[in-house]
Amino acid sequence: MSNKERILMAASQTLLEKGIEGLSVRAISQKAGLSTIAIYSHFQGKQGVLDALYVEGFGLVRDAMVSAADIEDPVEALMAGSQKYLDIALHNEGHYRLIFGETGSSYAPSDEAVEASREAFHVLVLGVTRLLRRDASQALRQRAALRVWAVLHGYVSLRHHVIGPVMDYRQWHAMAMEALTLTVAEISKHGDPAV
Repeated sequence: MSNKERILMAASQTLLEKGIEGLSVRAISQKAGLSTIAIYSHFQGKQGVLDALYVEGFGLVRDAMVSAADIEDPVEALMAGSQKYLDIALHNEGHYRLIFGETGSSYAPSDEAVEASREAFHVLVLGVTRLLRRDASQALRQRAALRVWAVLHGYVSLRHHVIGPVMDYRQWHAMAMEALTLTVAEISKHGDPAV
């Protein structure tokens, strides 16, 4: 593992343990077993580390959806990508909490980090678009993608904040996929009934 990877892993773990207010270059360096100079040389400080985690987090989300893009059936593709999304959220909790603002408001993502979030959403829109009529408007495509993301994110947030200690991962995962199946079926059948 490279020093850069060690720093990001340590920062993600520190975010979970101490929150964004407890994340400092010193805390990261101690957890990573590296000098503070290493962090400054790779990331120019705390903001650079947070931006790298943010970009990496949304990259993981994007990659989850892209990984299933080759599946011919659009429903199967979206469900497969969503399963990977749930796994990523569970196994990269520090990243996930950062990219969805669960760590506090003291971090403002850089332009590069914001672009990473847009790219991830764009990939989701492309996946959901395959469920819709060919003449569906861009607004309809985005709304449908937001519905899918809301289901996924809702279940991840519940897992992180409410049911984590009381519900087995498999039960939580099955419930999330069941809710997503209903949402995807509704979008596939009706476009977007919420319109």
